[in-house]
Amino acid sequence: MLTARDTLIDSIREPNKVWDFIVVGGGATGLGVALDAASRGYQTLLLEQADFAKGTSSRSTKLVHGGVRYLAQGDIGLVREALRERGLLLRNAPHLVKNVAFIIPCYSWWDKVLYSLGLAVYDLLAGRLSFGKTRRISKKETIERLPGIDPKGLRGGVIYHDGQFDDSRLAINLAQTCQEQGATVLNYFKVIGLKKSGARISGVTAEDIETGTSYQLRGNAIINATGVFVDDLLQMDSPGKKRLVKPSQGVHVVLDQSFLPTHDALMIPKTDDGRVLFAVPWHDKLVVGTTDTPLKQHSLEPVARESEIDFILKTAARYLTKVPEHKDVLSVFAGLRPLAAPQDESSKTKEISRSHKIIFSESGLITITGGKWTTYRKMAEDTVDRAIEIAGRKPLPCKTKTLPIHGHTRTSDWDDHLYVYGSDREKVLGLVKENKELGERLHPAYDYLQAEVAWAVRNEMARTVEDVLARRVRLLFLDADAAIEAAPLTAKLMANELGNDTAWEKEQVAAFTKLAQSYLLHS
Repeated sequence: MLTARDTLIDSIREPNKVWDFIVVGGGATGLGVALDAASRGYQTLLLEQADFAKGTSSRSTKLVHGGVRYLAQGDIGLVREALRERGLLLRNAPHLVKNVAFIIPCYSWWDKVLYSLGLAVYDLLAGRLSFGKTRRISKKETIERLPGIDPKGLRGGVIYHDGQFDDSRLAINLAQTCQEQGATVLNYFKVIGLKKSGARISGVTAEDIETGTSYQLRGNAIINATGVFVDDLLQMDSPGKKRLVKPSQGVHVVLDQSFLPTHDALMIPKTDDGRVLFAVPWHDKLVVGTTDTPLKQHSLEPVARESEIDFILKTAARYLTKVPEHKDVLSVFAGLRPLAAPQDESSKTKEISRSHKIIFSESGLITITGGKWTTYRKMAEDTVDRAIEIAGRKPLPCKTKTLPIHGHTRTSDWDDHLYVYGSDREKVLGLVKENKELGERLHPAYDYLQAEVAWAVRNEMARTVEDVLARRVRLLFLDADAAIEAAPLTAKLMANELGNDTAWEKEQVAAFTKLAQSYLLHS
């Protein structure tokens, strides 16, 4: 459970409190760092300017994977690390991570040989943590397993195994686990300044976005884990510093599963832009993506470009018998990748691998950037190992390799949408026993319960309608029109929980409706 916000804020009011680590950023990386530090026994505070996983960490392709394209690029070390972490995540969060069969349709005999050999290496690198063995399959089996695939010229397929998960649900569970390990985690708390003693960073100034109240917070080490926003903190530390990150945008479209009615996923190994394209069943829908578009600017709410949407639909149309059109898109979402901008050679830059970098500023600011969801735990371990030196703390061993994540349970019915709650599922249903009205649906076309809104506010730190409909339940990402329709009831339920008035409800519905427009395709 996440402790009530007021109680958490009380814990940071002590003026003489010095945290071992203050982590800035509440996405996959920041939550991973906070959990690693807290579980070792360090006094840890995490501050997130918006909601947990508001940015890139809720906008992934929903895969826990080694990265087939990195294997094609020859980055064996990165793939081996990611496959190992994939296996650990399945063990530590079995309620959210599941094994999925991915099928590559092959339209030449050479492709069938090439991909099966390459993926055999993928299996080998996974070792004991393998999800299943790669094998070639016939044309008949390919069509049976991928109903809707274009059979013209098809020679068969290659099947391999990887992981799938719900990204923002994992983020919420990580925040809960952080608290269980003794950390204080706060969303809607923005770092607006850095405190220094001489040339060294000694803390941060943070503002509670909801009240406007600012707090002076002291820490032995400050960790910048803000993803595409890392340069904002680096500029606070050293104005005029060369930018570290150049963002790249990845877009996904969501379709009805009738376009590919199967539990297996489709992987297209080579697109016109040199990427791979996935069509993955997720929460009874089909997520198709992604793109790779360099951007000059970044934002908390990136918007898909028409050209990116067209690219995805046209590429998918080459492989599917039921051709997706703009009118078929239920939702479209964009996420930003923090790619490294060109840097001068510096001994202060520690390159752990091509997947992530840890940078130490002269002031003592620690910045972690790069990486992906699958390797969040290893990124955190590397960061805390190095941060211990900066903070002058006694080294304590990492515990996250075998640490169960909140909700951990080994029995999941993947057809029951409540599976995402894991061991909390019965507690969510317990709210219905207390109040039968909470057993009613949030939207007539979806199984989400009104109880889930109450649960999100009471136990998952949801503060806005967007928090609930985008990241606690995933309706905005699955069907933007339905999410807009569910917003008034969601706002009413939240207002009841938070003690807010009808004016707040109206503001929330208006703000959410405006935001949701960017998830819709307007014809």
